[in-house]
Amino acid sequence: MTTAHVSTVDTHLGPFTAVVAPDGAVLASGWTADPDDLLPQVSPSLRPADLTARRDLGEVTRAVRAYHRGDLAAIDGVPVRQRAGGFTEQAWTALRAVPAGRTVSYAEYAGLAGRPAAVRAAASACAKNAATLFVPCHRVVRTGGATGNFRWGVETKRRLLAHEARARPQLSS
Repeated sequence: MTTAHVSTVDTHLGPFTAVVAPDGAVLASGWTADPDDLLPQVSPSLRPADLTARRDLGEVTRAVRAYHRGDLAAIDGVPVRQRAGGFTEQAWTALRAVPAGRTVSYAEYAGLAGRPAAVRAAASACAKNAATLFVPCHRVVRTGGATGNFRWGVETKRRLLAHEARARPQLSS
């Protein structure tokens, strides 16, 4: 891919930047104002040679703003494109199925990805995830509920989990 589009949105958690392919698929995203913080996570086969800044990335920008305003489902349908190989890609797909407002342990995440014994590989998939938020690795916590690490900082992860807990629709009993 030669050119992708980039945009930064101000959120209550700080600047959020997305790198998007011409067809609208998110290649990379995270809480930074610098696209250079994102590009190393993108698979070399997908990494754009050039970035074109845009004020608005259409569906992606709308989803980021809506999510941060409390519409947690807004990110669910946004297309993502990542490459890494069998289990890692399977793990990213499984992670997109973890509902907002819920967390899973790394062991549970490995099971959701189809390999219950692959806890370290599941943790590695989180670490390699370039499309943060759209592939919600912040929903994976340590066994026992400890927050665990997060590329954009433990405090950002805590605030994301709190945001989702507050915004999650209450189920009627």
